[in-house]
Order: sequence, then structure tokens, then C-alpha cells
Amino acid sequence: MTKIRGIDHVQICIPIGEEEKARNFYGGLLGLQEIEKPDTLKANGGVWYQVGDLELHIGTEKMNQEKGKRHVAFRVDDIQAMRTLLENHGFTINEEKPIPGAERFSIRDPFGNRMEFISRNTSI
Repeated sequence: MTKIRGIDHVQICIPIGEEEKARNFYGGLLGLQEIEKPDTLKANGGVWYQVGDLELHIGTEKMNQEKGKRHVAFRVDDIQAMRTLLENHGFTINEEKPIPGAERFSIRDPFGNRMEFISRNTSI
């Protein structure tokens, strides 16, 4: 039996042609490191980032207005600093239900994707 070892990447979507806006948010504001997409996928549009040992793939598609629970959760060291950064850039902070041993909140990125930010208390 094959064992699942972990998560390789997470993919979210943005509207077609909005890659520069994505770069401004994910690379500029959040400081993620952009990585080159394989040549075989470049024609599809989008942009990829390295996030620790994982990858965040941002694809392009015709977007609808549905804003569900699907999301990326970014683990951060200083949750208050991230909250302040995002508030200072005009993002609405959405408080999340408490999880024992963690502080967290979410926002909607410029494309409507839900982004959670979480800091876990590792001393528990």
C-alpha cells in the first residue's frame, strides 16, 4: 500500500491576466519567493511560489463569485505583526473560531481566495 507522505503544493486561482497583481500581493506584500514554472505549464498563465518546503501554485481561470471555506493556511512566527501589516494595507481581518494552542485569523486576498494566518504555541 502506498503511503501519503505529506502535501506537495496548494493551488488557488486568480482571474486570467492578473499575474502582476498576484506578484504584488504574494511576492511583494507577503514576501514569498517566486519560483519558475515548468516550460510545459507556462502557457497556462499563473505564478508559483516556494513556501518553506511546500509550493503555492496560483493558477488562472474564469472566476465566479463563490467564496467558500477552501483556503491556504500560512504558519507565521509573529501573528500580530502579520495582522498589523495586512490591516495597514487595507485588508479586513476575519476572526476565526479558536483552536487550542493557536492564534489565527483570515483575510480574502485581492482575488477573493481565503487566506488563513496561524501561529501555534509550540510550548504546549
